[in-house]
Amino acid sequence: MDLIDDLKGELGGKFETLIVALMTPPIAYDVTSLRNAIKGAGTDEKVLVEILSSRTPEQVKDIIAAYRQEYDDDLEEDVCGDTSGHFKRLLVILLQANRQKGIQEGNIEADAQALFKAGEEKFGTDEQSFVTILGNRSAEHLRKVFDAYMKMSGYEMEESIQRETSGPLRDLLLAVVKCARSVPAYFAETLYYAMKGAGTDDNTLIRVMASRCEVDMMDIRNEFRRMFACSLHSMIKGDTGGDYRKALLLLCGGDDA
Repeated sequence: MDLIDDLKGELGGKFETLIVALMTPPIAYDVTSLRNAIKGAGTDEKVLVEILSSRTPEQVKDIIAAYRQEYDDDLEEDVCGDTSGHFKRLLVILLQANRQKGIQEGNIEADAQALFKAGEEKFGTDEQSFVTILGNRSAEHLRKVFDAYMKMSGYEMEESIQRETSGPLRDLLLAVVKCARSVPAYFAETLYYAMKGAGTDDNTLIRVMASRCEVDMMDIRNEFRRMFACSLHSMIKGDTGGDYRKALLLLCGGDDA
């Protein structure tokens, strides 16, 4: 930690935060981010949503073990103490990291039907059905369910979630669906909205760039170019400055304009 502490003395602001994030091992960085999201004033639901919806079950188990080692606390208990309702229930399911493996061919239509009955087909919404199915099925299985749901209802899964739910639960359900479709596309969209409009969400920008730079940055760049009318490189260049910008552009690795 000495080098990190030395850097903190030499640097300042966003650039320092980025450098410290890059020097922290990925699991440790997730653990620190989650702890700060829970233990600070209020709860930073955005961090809980982003990390727990996008990490693999194996990574989640490693995060839980590292969290206990670092803080001598149970991550699930801390999350439960800081959240409520169906949002809490889905976070707990994700923390249990017991998603089914592979595709259950026999359950695709039944899951799509259950989601349709829980939302579009009834007055009001049965959130528990969304939580149970989206939290427990594999990404491959869910992609098949989404296709079946579209044929059945005429809506993309994301459209129905937008219409049928609200608040942090809606954000988490949407993140789970988007990550089931494509984790790089989810992060491309996250980066875009961190920079779009007035002001920059630097915390999100730093967290995503630092945690994904050695995982799937090329895929994120490709998805960003496909989804939006500019490259990730050009958007970072136009939205940041100084050494902070130089470091982010190095992490980005190239311009896809």
